[in-house]
Amino acid sequence: MKMKSQATMICCLMLFLSTECSHYRSKIHLKAGDKLRSPEGKPKTGRIQEKCYGPCISSSNCSQPCAKDFRGEIGFTCNQKKWQKSTETCTSLSVEKLFKDSTGASRLSVAAASIPLHILDFRAPETIESVAQGIRKNCPLDYACIIDVVKSSEMTSGNIAFIVELLQNISTDLSDDVTREKMKSYSEVANHILDTAAISNWAFIPNKNASSDFLQSVNLFARHLHIHNKSENIVNELFIQTKGFHINHNTSEKSLSFSMSTNNTTEDILGMVQIPRQELKKLWPNASRAISIAFPTLGAILREAHLQNVSLPRPVNGLVLSVILPERLQEILLTFEKINKSRNARAQCVGWHSKKRRWDEKACQMILDIKNEVKCRCNYTSTVMSFSILMSPKSMTDKVLDYITCIGLSISILSLVLCLIIEATVWSRVVVTEISYMRHVCIVNIAVSLLTANVWFIIGSNFNIKAQDYNVCVAVTFFSHFFYLSLFFWMLFKALLIIYGILVIFRRMMKSRMMVIGFAIGYGCPLIIAVTTVAITEPGNGYMRLEACWLNWDNTKALLAFAIPALVIVAVNLIVVLVVAVNTQRPSIGSSKSQDVAIIMRISKNVAILTPLLGLTWGFGIATLIEGTSLTFHIIFALLNAFQGFFILLFGTIMDHKIRDALRMRMSSLKGKSRAAENASLSPTNGSKLMNRQG
Repeated sequence: MKMKSQATMICCLMLFLSTECSHYRSKIHLKAGDKLRSPEGKPKTGRIQEKCYGPCISSSNCSQPCAKDFRGEIGFTCNQKKWQKSTETCTSLSVEKLFKDSTGASRLSVAAASIPLHILDFRAPETIESVAQGIRKNCPLDYACIIDVVKSSEMTSGNIAFIVELLQNISTDLSDDVTREKMKSYSEVANHILDTAAISNWAFIPNKNASSDFLQSVNLFARHLHIHNKSENIVNELFIQTKGFHINHNTSEKSLSFSMSTNNTTEDILGMVQIPRQELKKLWPNASRAISIAFPTLGAILREAHLQNVSLPRPVNGLVLSVILPERLQEILLTFEKINKSRNARAQCVGWHSKKRRWDEKACQMILDIKNEVKCRCNYTSTVMSFSILMSPKSMTDKVLDYITCIGLSISILSLVLCLIIEATVWSRVVVTEISYMRHVCIVNIAVSLLTANVWFIIGSNFNIKAQDYNVCVAVTFFSHFFYLSLFFWMLFKALLIIYGILVIFRRMMKSRMMVIGFAIGYGCPLIIAVTTVAITEPGNGYMRLEACWLNWDNTKALLAFAIPALVIVAVNLIVVLVVAVNTQRPSIGSSKSQDVAIIMRISKNVAILTPLLGLTWGFGIATLIEGTSLTFHIIFALLNAFQGFFILLFGTIMDHKIRDALRMRMSSLKGKSRAAENASLSPTNGSKLMNRQG
């Protein structure tokens, strides 16, 4: 009877444990995105309430509890008279649940009824207080005991936050000896919350630094990874891949390539990490390791810390590539295939600064940007270990400025051609004195320089560096630089002529000497600056930008060879305009108001005429260089300089009364000649000659 009661007790106990175990499994073995179901198979409701039911007052908050099987709550904020979800902490995971299936009691089945009672230990299992303790006890070699529970959990914001903290704890407490097996288990857990289905739920995690903490934890864990073979593909999950190889100072240039999809439907996106040979020479003879991790979806998850004057979020347009290198290596080359391959999708190479928790533009420099891919040169440090490219699509502002530039250049080129035609037509009638001769020489050379510079600018804007010859692009950059400088130096010479005309009254310089000085300043100085710039910077491939045929700024600051002379000349010419304005004023004693108005009008006219001819409109370029400058300054700068050719035609040629008089005289003489020809053809003498020929 006693034996029967013992058997009955054991059977009841086993049945209870089996039922509890199966009930637990029914809760955790769910596909991503599935709703919890009751034993009858009906979906459980109430896990996430769509809204609050109280009155929605602007900026007010409310919260709703999670479902019975979840801990936490869902927060809502009233926005435009509608409740919108702002935070969610619903989680079904806990340290206890992670290791519940690993305890001896939960592993028992009905078959255990045959086990003698004295062998069974009915004492309560040891309480597991931390992740590290649970892993050390149950799966210290591969961390595999936590995978099933994590992968079967729903991807709620609360569960994602729990898994991020789980990975942080592993990286902090269990990363002393990371093997291939541990890295694979760690990556399987990370892969679960990197799934495209989880991306939207990251936004509702109350801790806004969760994504940055996650990336830092992965990098920290991978830093302690041991590599046994020369080259290894360590992890090959859908949303995280890890590769590594051994390197030393004798290793030739090494690279790691990745091919991953951002979701299940799109084509794979490529990424590559290269370590240049000159960097590998810095290593010691003994072997070191290089590890790289690729994330196709992390770019959409990473949340930047707020930064003034930077609009967030800034979309990532490629893989996120993390790199773990020896401390002596500092420079790497990275190639990213663009996700968005649109022509307007301009790229910016960046590195993730783990302390500032944002993308850092200073960490990388762009080497190449074509339609499909971007190549970056980046500096690797302990705080910047992850890299990618940001998409900077052309905004409406860029398009407006492009349209202004395109239309303005077209009108300017036509205006400059017309200006040169007019100057050629009236030349003999307007160059009667040395000063007038040199004035028109200046206008002609200003027009020729600007016209030629605009043509080279158009050629450079449409030049594809990748598809066409590099040396041709160098030539385009040189001639653009030279003719834009010539424009400014001829404007400087014109300003000096104006000062000469005002200050020197009785003594005049010979025309030939003035011509020599004019051409020495107008073409000689620009030639010296342009040749010196290309001679100094081109041997190191630092003369021009690699993404455009124009002077380099990032590496050699070659652009200063244009900016400094141009801004100095603008400043000098501004002083000349002020001198002209003061000289024009000179009011007489007892002058009337009408005379004062006439003086003001004369000053305004002189300033209006001299401003485009002396290049003062380029002064607005200083304002556009300042960060956060209003769009108005950019539009004004684009309008004034794109239409500079038209202004030269208007103020330098058409508004000159001597040129207008010469044009009228030219037109009158042409009309007189045409009438004389008509009269001659209709005269009786010609008529008799014609009759004689016919006879």
